[in-house]
Amino acid sequence: MSAPEVITSLQNAHVKRLVRLRSRRDREQEGVIVIEGAREIARAVSSGVSLSAVYSAPDLHSAEAAGLAPTLQAPGALLSRAAFGKVSGRENPDGLIALAPTPRVTLPEPGPQAVTVLLHGLEKPGNVGAILRSADAAGADSVIVLGRGADPYGPNVIRASQGSVFTLPVAVMTEHDAQAWLAARQFTTFACTPDAPRAYWDAPLTGRVALLLGTEHEGLPAQWRQTDHSVSIPMNASRGADSLNVATAAALMLFECARQRRRRSA
Repeated sequence: MSAPEVITSLQNAHVKRLVRLRSRRDREQEGVIVIEGAREIARAVSSGVSLSAVYSAPDLHSAEAAGLAPTLQAPGALLSRAAFGKVSGRENPDGLIALAPTPRVTLPEPGPQAVTVLLHGLEKPGNVGAILRSADAAGADSVIVLGRGADPYGPNVIRASQGSVFTLPVAVMTEHDAQAWLAARQFTTFACTPDAPRAYWDAPLTGRVALLLGTEHEGLPAQWRQTDHSVSIPMNASRGADSLNVATAAALMLFECARQRRRRSA
């Protein structure tokens, strides 16, 4: 039995397609997402994502990628080191890229102690991915992404989330639909804003809770600040620090929710 052909040409159709799919517009037109990295692919598969294609460069495989590649049940192709470097979005790729249909997520019906995170207008994939990772780690139930901020299923968000985007329900909604969903399920909403007089650790973060976060530059728009509660994260501004990275703010809020729930159930 002959060895499978290895794609070496940078003009190959597979290579050209993968380069094209770096664009959000092209991914949306095709209805696919790009998952790069053994850890992220493994988490996607274990969460029920059905891969439509797998591209592998054995010369670049880490130990994790080498162990995972033979188990992946999807059509694919082998790429040379140079061809994989052309399509990879990473400095030190591990030689695995997979494609899958874009997830269509329906949020689960929330339990009495559900926590959801609402992200308004966040554009940096690293921040969105880090928030997803923190939400997963803190036991949040879902994340709602509003509008045309960072693509929650973009390759850089997937990487920054370490694959948590696949283990946590993440839905993209319009503002109207998000407000209606929260209201119909009687969530108590908490807008995280720097000028709120109440510290987040003094807020009653139990029951069905929605944490609302906006961009670091503009914050939340007026309609989202006019919610049940506004909370802030007190800071020592005497040395000039007057704001926090939004992913850090989200992590603090999420783990305070978890702390209050543990204390309540003790």
